[in-house]
Amino acid sequence: MGKAAVVTAGTGGIGLETALGLAAAGFAVTVIGRDEERGAEAVERINATRPASPARFLPADLASLEQVRALARRIALDQASSGEPLAVLVNNVGAMFAERRTRGGVEASFLVNHLSPYLLTELLLPTLAAGAPSRIVNVTSGAVAVAKRRFDAVEPPGGYYGFHWYGRAKLANLAYTLDLAARLDGTGVSVFAADPGGAATGMTNGTMTDPKIVSPALRLLWPLVRRRFERSTSGPASTAARPSIVAAADGALAGRTGIVIGARARPIAPHRAAVDPRVAEAVRRLSELHAPLAPV
Repeated sequence: MGKAAVVTAGTGGIGLETALGLAAAGFAVTVIGRDEERGAEAVERINATRPASPARFLPADLASLEQVRALARRIALDQASSGEPLAVLVNNVGAMFAERRTRGGVEASFLVNHLSPYLLTELLLPTLAAGAPSRIVNVTSGAVAVAKRRFDAVEPPGGYYGFHWYGRAKLANLAYTLDLAARLDGTGVSVFAADPGGAATGMTNGTMTDPKIVSPALRLLWPLVRRRFERSTSGPASTAARPSIVAAADGALAGRTGIVIGARARPIAPHRAAVDPRVAEAVRRLSELHAPLAPV
């Protein structure tokens, strides 16, 4: 019997390259995305590599917590009926916005980059435990270094700056990832973070050229900041996917957990704020408030 892997935002960019890598490693891959046409193209591309098991596409808007809940139910039911264990969940979804947006009254960057993968993971924990040994891989970012570390509310006080808000949401998710690893230690479900280091994708090609995404102090240095952004997002998605593929499938990581795989596809030290128990506790409270496991 084969093993299944789920990759969110898997119809293009780093997510699709991750799905291709997992298919090559022998997993039956399900890619999640919003667009049916892109989903069909992704499945066709994966299946053209003649994997051991055919790929499939499931539609979901991961900016909608209602759709995340429905997706989790669908995956759990499908795995139960097929008897095929869910061995890997890669939460690859990510988004950055130049202007402040909300979905369901919640700031969109925090919703997409943390609450959505948090909720999908928590709802799929029984399925992942049933398929153990299994792995959860949450895609993180070097942007955590510029994040505000207050998590008493979804949005900190002050103006909206997309890159910093993206980094803050990714910091929340990284703190959750490491906290979850400790919580699940010994259960057979391993938890990893993977930092792709940056690539030329739909997200970076658009948003990263807008000076409004950084704080006013950094805008004064925008030519330098933009050049740094351009260098860090110029690589191919296939290279940026390697950390996720290693975290999901490398046999050397069997039995290990709570590790961050860096852009060179090797373990690195996590950002200091992500291992602060006060941050983890604040993120846990905020997540439970805004993404309850049962709809209210």
